[in-house]
Amino acid sequence: MLLERLTGEETLARAAELIAIYGPAFSGPPWFEDGYGTADFARRLTTDILRPGFTAVLATEGGVPAGFGTAWPTQAPFPTGRAYDKVRGELGDTTDTLLTGALEVDELAVGPHARGRGLAGRILGLLRADAPRAWLLTAPQAGDAIRLYERLGWQRRTGPEAAVVVFTYAA
Repeated sequence: MLLERLTGEETLARAAELIAIYGPAFSGPPWFEDGYGTADFARRLTTDILRPGFTAVLATEGGVPAGFGTAWPTQAPFPTGRAYDKVRGELGDTTDTLLTGALEVDELAVGPHARGRGLAGRILGLLRADAPRAWLLTAPQAGDAIRLYERLGWQRRTGPEAAVVVFTYAA
């Protein structure tokens, strides 16, 4: 398995590989992404790569995309829109202290053909290799993802009834 760290321009040049993983990675529960969700990811990717500090990791095996992750440092003030408002709703006054300035892992996807081999942890490790602090969120229904982050030492910051599950990591 080859893992490559990519800049924004490199990510854009290889966007088709990320998109090829996104659909199958998120087609099952709890995401049930369809072609519209994949198209939305492709659109978001073209603007996300412009964020200060954007980085991506692409994993391939024999030249075939297997997984990827995207991340960037969360800028101050803490953003609004997307899922940011839900995060602030769950974390309240601690949001800025915990998350602003930390590496925000926006996407983590592993294709069904590459699961069960530790790839998600390797992608996360390379994404945050230079970041002393990181954070990510997932859906409360994403039990496999939640168990993965807990196994990897990420700290859950939201309770069991939260609308989104927020994790932080400190090196």
